[in-house]
Amino acid sequence: MDGFLGTRGSFMLDLVVVGMGLTVPLLLFSVWLVRSKKKYGNHKRLQLLIAFVLLAVVIAFEIEMRLFGWTERATASPFWREGAFNDWVDYSLAIHLCFAIPTPFIWGVIIFFAWRGFPRPPSPGDHSRFHRRWGKLAVAAMLATAVTGWIFYYFAFAA
Repeated sequence: MDGFLGTRGSFMLDLVVVGMGLTVPLLLFSVWLVRSKKKYGNHKRLQLLIAFVLLAVVIAFEIEMRLFGWTERATASPFWREGAFNDWVDYSLAIHLCFAIPTPFIWGVIIFFAWRGFPRPPSPGDHSRFHRRWGKLAVAAMLATAVTGWIFYYFAFAA
């Protein structure tokens, strides 16, 4: 199914591009909630919501990519060249995957240990230091995933 952004991207590709555009500000808002407002419960709920929505979107996205592929849509790009790994589309995808693959695992580790390490309702404790350190890594990984994903999308589907 064709997308809605006016590019060669599919509906799911466009949905992921827009979704990441919404996820990044929500993620930063969630960090602001906990750091500035000390709204630990709101932070927890928002993080879990983001994680579960992203998980559902990524699963749907991967199913579409496996069933219908993406290369047919990308071949019209001026950055596409036939051959094995020799164009900006391939390079940008490889860089994107360096961030996109580990990011859900980082989030999974954080969620797992937060679930076990924080009291209910959530409040600072012994686990806070670990959570802050890994949380910073998760935010950086998510930002890098979004930016590299947008770059790949541009090279493959918008140019």
